[in-house]
Amino acid sequence: MDAIDRLRDTSSSHQRISIVEIMGRHCSDLTISAGIAGGCEYIVASEIEFNREELIQQIERSIIRGKRHAIIAITELLTDVHSLAKEIEARVGHETRATVLGHIQRGGSPCAFDRILASRMGAYAVDLLLQGKGGYCVGIQNEQLVHHDIIDAINNMQRVFKADWLKVAKRLE
Repeated sequence: MDAIDRLRDTSSSHQRISIVEIMGRHCSDLTISAGIAGGCEYIVASEIEFNREELIQQIERSIIRGKRHAIIAITELLTDVHSLAKEIEARVGHETRATVLGHIQRGGSPCAFDRILASRMGAYAVDLLLQGKGGYCVGIQNEQLVHHDIIDAINNMQRVFKADWLKVAKRLE
């Protein structure tokens, strides 16, 4: 969030378009979450086909309506963000820069919610052990703490794509 906030300040003051590449490769949850929370004008997720031309046309329409800066959050490796920046700049006439956050995203302090969740999950795991139940992993489903056999969890990993979050992001564009 801090990086997007700083990019927004720079983009706004310099009337610039900023592209921020966010890690996730095959899972865009971070991109979608950061894009919504950071107020990004455009969010490009790996779960949806990326249409470069459509993105540029959306930016052109925004500029015609008077928008002078924008932040584009994009999941890593969907496209070369530096070449995308050059193309946007050439087409729309606004300075455009790409920022690849890379491993800097892995650092930082957890927020209060994450710390509380970690404490709750840890306490739940200890309770399981005190009941003689080992070999489980702890998770959260529908805001409730749950446990699953660790081997089953590893062999049956399912990812839930947050399509409803992406709908929110699209409405904010």
